[in-house]
Amino acid sequence: MTLHFINATLIDPENGTETVGSLTVKNGRIAAVTAGDLANPKGEIIDCGGKYLAPGIVDLGVKVCEPGERHKESYRSAGMAAAKGGVTTMITRPDTAPAIDSPETLEFVTRRANETTPVNVLPMAALTKGREGREMTEIGFLMDAGAVAFTDCDHVITDTKVFSRALTYARSLGALVIAHPQEPILSRGAAVTSGKFASLRGLPGVSPMAERMGLDRDIALIEMTGARYHADQITSARSLPPLERAKRNGLDVTAGIGIHHLTLNALDVANYRTFFKLKPPLRDEEDRLAMVEAVASGLIDIVCSMHTPQDEESKRLPFEEAASGAVGLETLLPAALRLWHADMITLPQLWRAMSFNPAKRLGLPSGRLAEGAPADLVLFDAHAPFVLDRATLLSKSRNTPFDGVRMQGKVLSTYVAGSCVYSV
Repeated sequence: MTLHFINATLIDPENGTETVGSLTVKNGRIAAVTAGDLANPKGEIIDCGGKYLAPGIVDLGVKVCEPGERHKESYRSAGMAAAKGGVTTMITRPDTAPAIDSPETLEFVTRRANETTPVNVLPMAALTKGREGREMTEIGFLMDAGAVAFTDCDHVITDTKVFSRALTYARSLGALVIAHPQEPILSRGAAVTSGKFASLRGLPGVSPMAERMGLDRDIALIEMTGARYHADQITSARSLPPLERAKRNGLDVTAGIGIHHLTLNALDVANYRTFFKLKPPLRDEEDRLAMVEAVASGLIDIVCSMHTPQDEESKRLPFEEAASGAVGLETLLPAALRLWHADMITLPQLWRAMSFNPAKRLGLPSGRLAEGAPADLVLFDAHAPFVLDRATLLSKSRNTPFDGVRMQGKVLSTYVAGSCVYSV
């Protein structure tokens, strides 16, 4: 089947361009990208009406709560939410109950994903057994079973010798290790970023230096082992100089940030609003602006939703006791467009961070508008206004900080391998 998208504003993150043209899809792949209109196209024609057509989002770090907590999020509900949000590939986290730390568990979740999910799902596996930081997992076997990266998520490996051995072994296999830079003792029990606001609210805080200290340690180990490394959440301006030095020195290091840390700040916690409790906590406005600039410049490589479903019971608690995290599959695109509407970043820069860079880091062929690339696409209206009602979210958990917020940017349709998996 041949599909022609005509009269589209094409967002090409690989070349950094935004042009009006047409795109042809054959057999699930992009067959041609053409400037202007097509002459006598044969096949199904979709007139985009000048709306934006971009590579589907590759979301690195999605939590799907199977096995163990299916009431919070299943592969079916996460897949539907992803399709609605323009996410065509979910890179899922292993912080389930039990953790995804064996080939058998990995094969179970892969089968569940393939059976029920309309989008691509690629799983990560735990770096240590049970994410306990004591004994590394069977990295080679897990890679054979389909693991694309290894991470203990927000469980920092405190034993440096264990971490260095895991990095050395991962280096020998070419495996990507994803870590959560944080000094675990300083950050233990913290609910917000330390400062005047935290003191006024009587909440336990953590200095942004805890992130800097964790990143410094990790970079030293990467220099020692030569492993491939990605920092999942860089949220503080103090972490940017060591990150820049590591890249300048030729280390195989990349960094990411969640969309909530790019669009919200510490004051949004306001009167103990637990939907704004994240890990790491929301930072000051100066840090947020520095992060946006780092994404625009390419110093921070990847923007993701850091989708973390939590049920009502775990959020309707005093702020200190409430669970951390927020859902983001359906709000990633309109939240990211806030930065574009504010003239802080261009659309090619955004899609470079949300699609091209994560695909490139994982060695995937997607994330591009190029001939031969998979036809994983999102068609969206960047100017469509709406007020988010969390009751309309397709995720089982609806712990979004954007409830009741006026936003701009709606997904019109999502395509995976040329097949429409969502349409308004």
